[in-house]
Amino acid sequence: MGVGHALSVAEILIAGCGALGTRLGVSLAADGHRVYALRRNPEALPPELQPVAADLARLDSLDALPSRLDRVFYTAAADTGDEASYRRTYVDGLRHLIEGLARAGAAPGRLFFTSSTAVYGQSDGSWVDEDSPTEPSGFRGRVMLEAEQIAARAGIPATVVRLGGLYGPDRTGLVDRVRAGHVAAAANAPHYTNRIHLDDAAGALRHLMGLAEPRDLFLGVDSEPADAFEVERWLAEALALDGAPGETRAAERTGVRRAGSKRCSNARLRASGYRFLYPSYREGYAGLLLGTG
Repeated sequence: MGVGHALSVAEILIAGCGALGTRLGVSLAADGHRVYALRRNPEALPPELQPVAADLARLDSLDALPSRLDRVFYTAAADTGDEASYRRTYVDGLRHLIEGLARAGAAPGRLFFTSSTAVYGQSDGSWVDEDSPTEPSGFRGRVMLEAEQIAARAGIPATVVRLGGLYGPDRTGLVDRVRAGHVAAAANAPHYTNRIHLDDAAGALRHLMGLAEPRDLFLGVDSEPADAFEVERWLAEALALDGAPGETRAAERTGVRRAGSKRCSNARLRASGYRFLYPSYREGYAGLLLGTG
């Protein structure tokens, strides 16, 4: 990973400290920073993180924010996949946090907001990057774009990181489905998907914090967009499932959302100096299946 121009010792707040935020916080604490971790129930946080018990959906719960902060990360995740939960988490929650920081007199040097590649509506397999048009077809992308605009108008220098699908030890949904035999049948045309391992998502955020002047927008995805069927077939083979992957044990899944087919480029993130631990799904899922990633 690129080291950049790191702050010597920083006061950092991670708002919405779940799987991603906790990984990030532990790595930053290991660097010597003081890390405050905001979540509704902070009892299970690692001891190196300073707990802040608060609910981003409730402005009145944010009265105890630290007054001195150098950097803020917004890594909250919606509780459910419906529009109301997305809006409560990403729009209302971010607005509340910004107001809470102002009330506390905190003036962080930068806000990092984790958004989503759902802001892109492309469905023809085309390549997209930070300069591509954002015309989402679903509410997820529209809500995330609205939240990005709130971050940009927060009165704090902001960097948005649009993450692909997160996976890792705490995100094994695809592995579990394939293990159960639910492998999608091959389609006539590839359905491109984009993902990033939790460790790389946390590593990229840590790396960007270390840069003197990070750009205002990055795509946080690995280096190989892949056809959904290809990924599931590879997992079926790695799990040594019976039958030929994509033939026996293969069926069209019902009730599984298929987002637009697009190939997201991480060229800007790599050019900034970040080096991926898991450049593709193969390295990431291999480590996950072996219990090393």
